[in-house]
Amino acid sequence: MTPDEEWDEGSPERLYVLTGGRSGSEDAGLDLVTLIVTRSAPQIGMQPEHESILRLCEAPLSVVEISAHLKLPVSIVTVLLADLLAEEHVEARAPAPALPDIDIIKAVIHGLQNL
Repeated sequence: MTPDEEWDEGSPERLYVLTGGRSGSEDAGLDLVTLIVTRSAPQIGMQPEHESILRLCEAPLSVVEISAHLKLPVSIVTVLLADLLAEEHVEARAPAPALPDIDIIKAVIHGLQNL
């Protein structure tokens, strides 16, 4: 890159730098709907993206929401989150399970009442 060129925020080089060249975080067990919540405040010397995640996740956010807020690919965000999880700066939670359909619940209640 020449001095006249500006740093492209979406360039592969920038993404490589953000993750230190790492490309996967399969061991973190994160998927798009995993909720992330901050466990500690940002610390001096942290990578700016790590600080941003900690500020964003004061209330639980899904991995895909974090990706959207940071305007970074999910694959990059999962690597950053794996770092924060390893250092116990964030906690990963499974999303709340979907409630069953109310019609099914009514049918079960009706069936039990008929017993």
